[in-house]
Parts: sequence; structure tokens; C-alpha cells
Amino acid sequence: MSTPVIRLATTSDLERINAIYNHFVLTCTCTYQEVPDTLEDRARWFAAHGKAHPVTVAEVDGVVLGWGSLSHFHPRSAFRFTVENSIYIDPNAQGKGLGRLMMADLIQRATQLGHTNIVAAIDSLQTGSVILHEKFGFQKVGHLKRVGFKFNRWLDMIYLQLPLQQAG
Repeated sequence: MSTPVIRLATTSDLERINAIYNHFVLTCTCTYQEVPDTLEDRARWFAAHGKAHPVTVAEVDGVVLGWGSLSHFHPRSAFRFTVENSIYIDPNAQGKGLGRLMMADLIQRATQLGHTNIVAAIDSLQTGSVILHEKFGFQKVGHLKRVGFKFNRWLDMIYLQLPLQQAG
């Protein structure tokens, strides 16, 4: 695999971002969404992000193989310095270090943007995602039992948190 490039996403990446995400909607508990997004849904999602909440892609030889984002953690204004991260890697490109590169990039971007915390909400069965987050210093701060129901089974959600800097 050639050297990956991590860059800000553009609207021309949305079709590929959506294809990667929808694969996991239909096959995995890494998202609790059950109905695939349309391209229009993805465009609205992208438009809601902006400079303080970037969407990035991992591109190899001109092909987007993964994407990440920093999103609002909560709509109330007092939460404005805390973000939630997401990373999704094409299943055919997993295990090649793209998630690690994307995580490092998102942490750097969050720090530069002045965010003070990154929170990750992860299905308890997604041990690979938990391990990736822990390698970057995220710590488990909560475990919500039976809060999701997908593929005819109850799911537990765990929360991990990475403090970035002390608030002023």
C-alpha cells in the first residue's frame, strides 16, 4: 500500500464516505444506526460540521479508504469544547494502520482547535476500536447496559474520554 494521505474531506468525497459508513450500518454494531444514509443525508451531515468539527479522509493512490470526524458531543452550549470522534475504515483496508493515522490526526486537529476533550461512544463488542482508543490514552469513563438493540440483540455502549488540555 502506498503512503496514505490524511486530508480534510470535500463534497466530492461524500459518496465514498457514505459507502464506507453504510457498509457498517448493514453489517456491524460499530454504529447503532440501522437504516443506510442517502447521499442527501450525508450531504446534510457534512454541511453541519464546519471548521470546528472537521471531517477527514484517508486517501491512498487517489482512493478514499477511510474517514474520520469530530462532531458535537452534545447540542447544549456548555459542551462546546468537547467533541465526539468517529473513524470508519473500508473493510478491505483494515489492519494496515489507517485507523491509527486517522486517530493521531483527529487528536492533533482537536487540540489545535481548542477542544478540551474527545469522547468516544463504542459498542462494547468492538474491542478493536476500544484498543485503538486506549493506545492513544483514552480511558473508559462509562458503561451503559442494554441501550441499543440491533440484529435482534441488546447492545452495551461504553464511553471513553481523552482530556486534551486544561480549560482556562
